[in-house]
Amino acid sequence: MENEATIAPLSHVEPILAVADVVQTVNYWHEVLGFPDKWTWGEPPNYGGVSWHGVSIQFSQNEKLALPSKGNAIFIKVKKLEALYEFHQKRNTAIVEPLENKPWGMAGYTVQDINGYYIVFAGAMLSDRKISSTELPTTVKIITRTPTVKEYQHLTASVGWSLYSSDEVVTKLLSAPVFGVIAEDIATNEVIGCALLLSDNASFYYVKDVVVHPDWQSKHVGTALMGEITAWIQKNGSANSLVSLITGENMAPFYKQFGFTPAFCMIKYVEPVKK
Repeated sequence: MENEATIAPLSHVEPILAVADVVQTVNYWHEVLGFPDKWTWGEPPNYGGVSWHGVSIQFSQNEKLALPSKGNAIFIKVKKLEALYEFHQKRNTAIVEPLENKPWGMAGYTVQDINGYYIVFAGAMLSDRKISSTELPTTVKIITRTPTVKEYQHLTASVGWSLYSSDEVVTKLLSAPVFGVIAEDIATNEVIGCALLLSDNASFYYVKDVVVHPDWQSKHVGTALMGEITAWIQKNGSANSLVSLITGENMAPFYKQFGFTPAFCMIKYVEPVKK
């Protein structure tokens, strides 16, 4: 087989669906499912398609093939899954499976179009940590300090972070923040959350390691920690400086309440040195 490096790289894929009526299908995908771009070919039209942000579907008029094809499915990955779900709900789209987290590590919902095809819209897992409107529990105290090495290790282990676990590495990590805040359970004196802030003290601030123990999530602890970080930046931050953080799509609504907005970003991990 020819080496793949010598073959032109692939661009994208467009499924071609057999349908009974191209015009009706194109109009449905445009008006109900929301695909803004559409086209048809032929007089009368017997071929057509729709597209939306690089996702394109083509339709071929073939009644005989359309009938046995009913029930086939298309998988479409989406960046703003919850917003699209609300959009489809408002348009009375035939949602046959509601939006929910799936066991394979993604969230999704399923729509059935007028031809009987299933369209699975999928994206990042939904957060269990919804923004809470309740007050911080009376047994929780917010303290402006960084966690100790053991406190940090206990917190990160509780949420499954294991990359930075050695005492030496964590000691270096905790020496860098210009500001830190913890949440403590007064009843047990246990640290149940933390948030750190890095900076060059001139033009850039980076919010890092906002961690809440799973037993205390959805109880306003994370909101209180970010409130302290935000207040410190507002009081001590340099004018016109940039404040950033890295998070998954599912946590974007949480951070938006503190003034953060999605932006383009590039990242790189340092590869370990081979010995």
